[in-house]
Amino acid sequence: MTGRRGRQADDNDGTVLADLNEAQILAQVLPPGGAPAGVLVGPGDDTAYLAVPSGRVLVTTDAMVLGRDWLDEWSSAADVGTKCVAQNAADIASMGGVTTGVVVTLVADPQTPVRWARDLSYAIADACAREGIAVLGGDLSSAPAGVRMVSITAVGEVSGAPVLRSGAQVGDVVAVSDALGRSGAGLLLLQGDPAARGPLVDYHLRPTPSYAQGPAARDAGATSMLDISDGLLRDADRIADASGVRLDLRSDALQVHVDALAPTVGDAAWDCVLRGGEEHTLLATFPSDVVLPDGWRAIGTVATGSGVALDGAAQEPGGWDHFHG
Repeated sequence: MTGRRGRQADDNDGTVLADLNEAQILAQVLPPGGAPAGVLVGPGDDTAYLAVPSGRVLVTTDAMVLGRDWLDEWSSAADVGTKCVAQNAADIASMGGVTTGVVVTLVADPQTPVRWARDLSYAIADACAREGIAVLGGDLSSAPAGVRMVSITAVGEVSGAPVLRSGAQVGDVVAVSDALGRSGAGLLLLQGDPAARGPLVDYHLRPTPSYAQGPAARDAGATSMLDISDGLLRDADRIADASGVRLDLRSDALQVHVDALAPTVGDAAWDCVLRGGEEHTLLATFPSDVVLPDGWRAIGTVATGSGVALDGAAQEPGGWDHFHG
């Protein structure tokens, strides 16, 4: 931590945000390193200044709130930072784009340990660095006791037209880019034992979606796409509603995902696959004559009608709703 301005907080000295002024906090939490190519002005000014070669910009934002989106009982600051990056980068990927930069906001109780804020910042920087994403800046604000909120706004680029939710056509194939239900199963294990660990818990705490599958699907001719953040049924219903069609899912095609979870979560495996959120696997539709990109698996077809069906039976969307639960 040498070379930083302001008072240096020792990890074990109990320093909280209230012990420092804003400039000193920024000196603690801003990761080292220069701005990558394309960032003409990075953190430190009133706004970032970017060069956008394609001229086509994608923007998205996502927030995480203590007590609603994570619990300190089982999530570290690094878990929160990593997950918040994944949520945003997956949204950019779901449009067929590539994330190029993020802006971060931290709203926190002044009694929040400085170490927590620094761990959050460094985890965001590390997650972004792995994907070639620039951290462009952000904002700090205090909050009432017990309140902590992290928000990321991501910008990205897309080569050509983005893939929307509204383009699914009758006869298309419905497909997913990766596994289903891992995050939901991990959450279920944590709810039973906050000390639980293992691949499913790890994925829930720090999801690792394949962002490259978004541009690959766009290049292959995907007609609609989104990332599964609130559960397969709920997000499939969003494509169905936006496109004016019905998505017919097949249980035999989903069975492989259920079988992967059943040894760990038993009978709850189906619910994790159908309704588990924060997966960030991509869900897309493709013309029936398209060869699916590597890694994609067909799970159904698009038909005339509305909503989502499983083996012909209409399904309630289920999944996560931020206000209805």
